[in-house]
Amino acid sequence: MEKVLVNKVANSNLVTINLEKFFPSIPLASFDIKDFLFHGLILKEKDFRLTLKEFDWAKLKSAHLCVYCSTDAIIPTWAYMLVASHAEGVCESVFQGNEQEFLNHYYNQFINSMDASIYQDERIVIKGCSDKPVPAGAYLALTSFLKPVARSIMYGEPCSTVPIYKKPRQKK
Repeated sequence: MEKVLVNKVANSNLVTINLEKFFPSIPLASFDIKDFLFHGLILKEKDFRLTLKEFDWAKLKSAHLCVYCSTDAIIPTWAYMLVASHAEGVCESVFQGNEQEFLNHYYNQFINSMDASIYQDERIVIKGCSDKPVPAGAYLALTSFLKPVARSIMYGEPCSTVPIYKKPRQKK
């Protein structure tokens, strides 16, 4: 008599959310203002304007542009505005911050646009391993978003999860 193998994971009614599927399909590009400063520390307006004008903006075409300064230089607000004015119409979007900050912002916007009602009383697994750099902040935001509606939240793979949250049972 042959024993039938039963796939308990497939029959578990778990809802799996894979944040990697929502990773931006548009490439990210970094723009470090440090590279446009005198000795990497001092912003000279005339030189800054000239280098922005001469910069090959076409190489950033259709990218999410992350604008930041990696040094402790004091960057006036108008410098970011100038970069945005040059990038507008070339880049998909312009964001003040590095790529990690952009991804946290991107995922927060995505998660906050989700319909929470479809996860009402569901057992949810938030898939852990990914090939793309999904930031920890995305997992934090998704957990906060789901906790008010989910029956339980787990992290990892359906066959091996770490419990994150379980709704307390209602006393009768």
